[in-house]
Amino acid sequence: MAEPDGPWVRPPSQPPRKPARQGVLLWLGLLAVAVLAFALLARLFPGQLTGANDWGEALRLFGLLALVSSGLVAARRIDLGATARIIAGWTGIFAIAFLAYAFREDLLAAVLKARTALIPAYGVAQSPRSMVVGRSEGDGFYVQGEIDGAPVRFMVDTGASDIVLSPADAQRAGLLSPATRFSAPSETAAGIAWGAPVTVRRLAVGPIRIRDVPAFINQAPMSASLLGMAFLKRLDSFEVRGDRLFLRGRG
Repeated sequence: MAEPDGPWVRPPSQPPRKPARQGVLLWLGLLAVAVLAFALLARLFPGQLTGANDWGEALRLFGLLALVSSGLVAARRIDLGATARIIAGWTGIFAIAFLAYAFREDLLAAVLKARTALIPAYGVAQSPRSMVVGRSEGDGFYVQGEIDGAPVRFMVDTGASDIVLSPADAQRAGLLSPATRFSAPSETAAGIAWGAPVTVRRLAVGPIRIRDVPAFINQAPMSASLLGMAFLKRLDSFEVRGDRLFLRGRG
């Protein structure tokens, strides 16, 4: 019996269209270009990938590229010009990501050096116990630190024997009170100065930490607190090289 004609007649089923073979070839070509670019970068910059974590990160980036570009496989129509631009763009992104990861330590060091040049008081930590401070405009070394958790701007003074806190810094750290007595004289270039002896429970300068260090609160106002030899002697070493002050704490 013949099927009736009309709008209810089902159209003959058609086999599903297969993805264009060009898409598969372009996708494989993109991955091949990425592998070649990776091999070229690894050859140009040897020693940048040294551990299992580095190679694992490189494989992760390669897998991400393969996943994002896998849409080429199912493409029905392919504009070769546009596709070439997309491939070039993703290859460039992959190369930039590889270089950024491989040279992450150098990039971080460059950023920190730039920050030191712009804001010398914020030193750059070189290790868990050492740091470098840039020379300020006034030809001195200033460093940002903490006293018992309160922020303090210090001037590092190798000619001073003690740690001398300004009244404002001591007040902010909770070391100055109405009962404070300025009974300790000290000789300075401007004459005799009077200070109050205190013990700082925790002194922090960058990654360097010192506990239970003696200090003096100056009676007169100061533009910045001083880090003298009482601090520097508690370090493993300190050295001035040109416009840089290197401080290394004890382990």
